[in-house]
Amino acid sequence: MMSDQIEVFVVCPADAIERSGAMGFSLSRIDDRGESRPFPIIVVRTFGNNYFGYVNRCPHESVWLNIGSSAFFSADSSFLRCGRHGAKFEIDTGMCIDGPCDGQSLEPVALAVIEDDVCVCGVKLLEDDRFADPFGDSDETMDITIHPD
Repeated sequence: MMSDQIEVFVVCPADAIERSGAMGFSLSRIDDRGESRPFPIIVVRTFGNNYFGYVNRCPHESVWLNIGSSAFFSADSSFLRCGRHGAKFEIDTGMCIDGPCDGQSLEPVALAVIEDDVCVCGVKLLEDDRFADPFGDSDETMDITIHPD
């Protein structure tokens, strides 16, 4: 048994996210005590076909970036943005360049595209055989409190 093996979990097919698009996923992560914790993430696909992953949590008030709407991007789609106070983040670095958390960053999530699937790497997730419906109405879940590990 290899103890240094990296955990890899498939999140979605790579082509499920359009170029210059993003999708949010509500995953569950296993913490150091073996307990399940909410792990909301964003997967962004650039026009150049690169994928970036971030925890879906604004460093300003720990709310989902797409709170109150389904939009992850600024009006011109050149930045990720927080729907609550309008903070803007660079897509490729997660760095906040404008808004109340200027200079802070989104928490990165390691991704890899393996056999045409987007995978989260190095995080122990609770395995779930069903995919969440990314087009479902999730307004009733927007105001959950995320407890830091």
